Amino acid sequence: MWDLIGNSVYAGILISIAIGIIGSLIVINKATAITGSIAHGSFGGIGIGIFLGVNILLSTTLFTLVLTLLLTVITIYYKHRSDSLIGVIWALGMSVGIIFLNLAPGYNADALSYLFGNILLIENSDLWMMIAVDLLLLVSINILYNRFLAMSYDIDFLKVRGINGNLLYTYFLILTSLTIVMSVRAIGIILILALFTIPPLIAEKFTKKFYQMMLLSSVLSAIFIVGGIIISYFYDLAPTPVIVILAAAGLFLSMFRK
Repeated sequence: MWDLIGNSVYAGILISIAIGIIGSLIVINKATAITGSIAHGSFGGIGIGIFLGVNILLSTTLFTLVLTLLLTVITIYYKHRSDSLIGVIWALGMSVGIIFLNLAPGYNADALSYLFGNILLIENSDLWMMIAVDLLLLVSINILYNRFLAMSYDIDFLKVRGINGNLLYTYFLILTSLTIVMSVRAIGIILILALFTIPPLIAEKFTKKFYQMMLLSSVLSAIFIVGGIIISYFYDLAPTPVIVILAAAGLFLSMFRK
């Protein structure tokens, strides 16, 4: 059994660390819409990678970073229309991916695996990218913890201290995009947003400090992901939907706590 699901469990733990950090920042910054736009827009990089026959992880990373910078400009300088423009970027990225998939010869099963995800198919190369992104996240949150906190709750405080809040926000979105790219093969574009937001939403109800929220989010994510992997293995089910259903059940149960 472990030979078959070992890599997926390791991936689940590594993804949980990222969800604890980035997911908590997404929730308290109310950045769910822009995260969904980045996640779905990343499909353009997948389509380009398949069409050109290059490393899909590389093409997706580069394409997603370009989209993220575009979204950063929109959310900073076009706030009055940011909700509509975020939707446009969402659709644009998906459309680019679909066009390049249509141009690519033959049937491309890889595209479906990225849309719906399959954590049981994680390879060693995916684990190494997850480790690298997790290390970047851990270093960033340790160094910039107070600044991220100020950005999330009182951005005017950053201005008073002479700190460039827009630059910090851009870095936050770049970290978000890297976390999405590292998770998209395991979780899938369609369901990635749910898993990034549900554990932090639950953790928020049971914690008073932001670092506690991040820690509890990571623990809950690991429980949901590993639990979903085990259930899907024994009952021959797709793992990602099982993981999301477990997480959603946990969220609904937590709603009884006022």
